[in-house]
Amino acid sequence: MMMAEHLRRSAAGSSIFFFIFSSSAVRIFLASLSLLLLAGIISLPYLRSPSDEPYLCRKEGVILRCPDVEEPTSLWENPYSSTVSWKPCTERREKGISDFPAENKTSGYILIHAEGGLNQQRIAICNAVAVAKILNAALILPVLKQDSIWKDQTKFEDIFDVDHFIEYLKDDVRIVRDIPDWFTPKTFLFDNIRWTVKNIPKFAPAQFYIDNVLPRIKEKKVMAIKPFVDRLGYDNVPPEINRLRCRVNYHALKFLPEIEEMSDKLVARMRNRTGTLNPYMALHLRSEKGMVGLSFCDFVGTREEKETMAEFRKKEWPRRYKDGSHLWQLALQKRKAGRCPLEPGEVAAILRAMGYPEETQIYVASGQVYGGKNRMAPLRNLFPNLVTKEDLASQEELEQFRRHVTSLAALDFLVCLKSDVFVMTHGGNFAKLIIGARRYMGHRLKSIKPDKGLVSKYFGDPYKGWPDFVEDVSITHNTRTGLPEETFPNYDIWENPLTPCMCRA
Repeated sequence: MMMAEHLRRSAAGSSIFFFIFSSSAVRIFLASLSLLLLAGIISLPYLRSPSDEPYLCRKEGVILRCPDVEEPTSLWENPYSSTVSWKPCTERREKGISDFPAENKTSGYILIHAEGGLNQQRIAICNAVAVAKILNAALILPVLKQDSIWKDQTKFEDIFDVDHFIEYLKDDVRIVRDIPDWFTPKTFLFDNIRWTVKNIPKFAPAQFYIDNVLPRIKEKKVMAIKPFVDRLGYDNVPPEINRLRCRVNYHALKFLPEIEEMSDKLVARMRNRTGTLNPYMALHLRSEKGMVGLSFCDFVGTREEKETMAEFRKKEWPRRYKDGSHLWQLALQKRKAGRCPLEPGEVAAILRAMGYPEETQIYVASGQVYGGKNRMAPLRNLFPNLVTKEDLASQEELEQFRRHVTSLAALDFLVCLKSDVFVMTHGGNFAKLIIGARRYMGHRLKSIKPDKGLVSKYFGDPYKGWPDFVEDVSITHNTRTGLPEETFPNYDIWENPLTPCMCRA
């Protein structure tokens, strides 16, 4: 009896102990759970899934590696996942604090000659605004200098919308249309050493201008700077200066309304050539005589053509030509390294290997192709729907633009910019600016940058067949389409504006 009572009391005590222990455990458990939930809520923004991360290709040596893409490869579009990660962020600040200096607060005035073709001039203008900002100087509207090759007398106002240019940048830099009236030696400003800054190194840092150019501007009040095109670096200037260059390039520099309107007509005609809406490809073909000659690469042609080209190179570039004995080996090395312009036949092979069909509508932006119809025949045989602006517009429509070579170049620029697919065949400012602008627009538009080394590898090996070529082209060019790509030291912001000029969407 006593044993039974003892057992009953022990059981009751155990039950009470268990109850107390359980209640404490529950409270501890709930408290821990609350802390975990709180920590989870706080860290939620940082615990995004991989699919939420900004799409970014990374370069390993010469290989570009991009995140896996679930969507199938499209002939006319970049993968969807590449279009939602980045957005432009260099637009003019709405209702922001103006950095626009009063006239009596500027250090002086600077003037530059923008040399070369249209796109080289465009880069020079962007850099001129940036340098004016660095020096707290007023910028005199840049002069578009006549180039020895282009031989064009275009003025800034003949190609660009001056009012928009000045208005859009009014919170950043003071821009005036002409040299101040009080400065009397206007006519020989660029010829007088007293008012000209020379010997600026290529890709100079911002500090170089502050140390070497600013004192002279403060002393003379008006200074010309030459040469100028690539006299400002990318990595050695403040980030806001790079963003300002993008603001100029993508927002402030607008072509005249008549150029924009004509380009829209050409684009509409390209899309409606078959009677129904269709996508089109723009091809920048670098096969002009000057480009073929300057490249010092070998090319497909007759013996007579090769002899004529040799004479042309000897005349134009005598120091590089020398006696010509070394050029054959040099040409082989350059082609193997992928440093030669693609010929029309090579472009045709790449596009067909990528899957573009015979009926593809192609807009060709180029000068006179060296070798004429014979050189274009392989490309036209595979893709007969090749047209130029001269095929799409009447002589009367183009007449007003023929007065300035740069106006015609601007039409090509805009039609290529608005194409569904853009294909470059060699480096240069035109292709660089087109690809950069299409990236800046959100990476939605496909921009193909062919692997020229791959082409030379196959075209020089008789044992490699078409199936292998198709496979290699497909794999290699899956990522060479203008996707978001990380930048690295000395990367050209005109081709890839991602880091300084775009933000995560």
